[in-house]
Amino acid sequence: MDINTKKLKKNAFRVTKQRGYTASRVRIPGGHLKAELLPQLQEIAETYGNGTLHITSRQGFEIPGIPYEKMQEVNEKLQPIIEATDINQPERDKGYSASGTRNITACVGARVCPYGCYDTTAFAQKIEKEIFPHDLHFKVALTGCPNDCAKVRMHDFGIMGMTEPQLDPSRCVDCGACVKYCRTKSVDALKTVNNKPVRDTEKCIGCGECVINCPTRAWTRSKEKYYRLVLMGRTGKRNPRLAEDFIKWVDEKSIIQIIKNTYPFVTEYIAKDAPGGKEHIGYIIDRTGFEEYKKWALKDVELSPKAEVNQRLYWKGPKYHTYG
Repeated sequence: MDINTKKLKKNAFRVTKQRGYTASRVRIPGGHLKAELLPQLQEIAETYGNGTLHITSRQGFEIPGIPYEKMQEVNEKLQPIIEATDINQPERDKGYSASGTRNITACVGARVCPYGCYDTTAFAQKIEKEIFPHDLHFKVALTGCPNDCAKVRMHDFGIMGMTEPQLDPSRCVDCGACVKYCRTKSVDALKTVNNKPVRDTEKCIGCGECVINCPTRAWTRSKEKYYRLVLMGRTGKRNPRLAEDFIKWVDEKSIIQIIKNTYPFVTEYIAKDAPGGKEHIGYIIDRTGFEEYKKWALKDVELSPKAEVNQRLYWKGPKYHTYG
């Protein structure tokens, strides 16, 4: 059977090593799925695939072992799942209309974890609605706090939750628990002055350790949601590296606009001979310079007065020397 592999991959099917067979990629933004959808995935896997499901590193599913001639039937069977996960779709029963922008990953966040500073799944789904479908190769990951369980520094855009701790002195009993845990589990941003904890606003990373460990709830999380946005981490064969901080104490709306602004930047500067029309954003910024990227990224972005922007961003790589 003749097959257009470019069209196949755009439809979120994978070219596999088994000739004549493909695998369907199922998007699960934020990694959170209603349990009632699992039997539908099982039915597709057993009827059209090889009876197995692969949980991907990006928190989606792959259904392997699908014959090429069954792809359209699989797309039709995927329709209820696409609708239930609220994925943007130009045309019904045609499956996923792009595969460049990868599934947006997230830790469990504040729905489950006491360390979570925000609802990671809800934010991931909001970003999904803004940027999918798109063929450009973008990777976005969210984590609820600076513990970074989701390893967001290995993605093009990493979003870490922050909170600005609020102290009610009338509830504080001077036990020192917040100072102790900030010192042993975080960045030592608290000290005791006149028997009351004082926060060093320059050192504080907004992790919320003081909030979690205060026995009298004298410390609480701020009503405002804040984030740390890190940029252009990557794995892969060529120069893997961790993302660097771009903006801290940034708001949700600004993050979404920065991600959206990056699409026209990549469209303008992507290498015209990039294999498959795909080039990691970090490589493009390496070529154009960070200052040029920043002009595009911050276009029409209205940062709050609290936001702090890294003005000079450099990626550090290993430097090897031979000995002997």
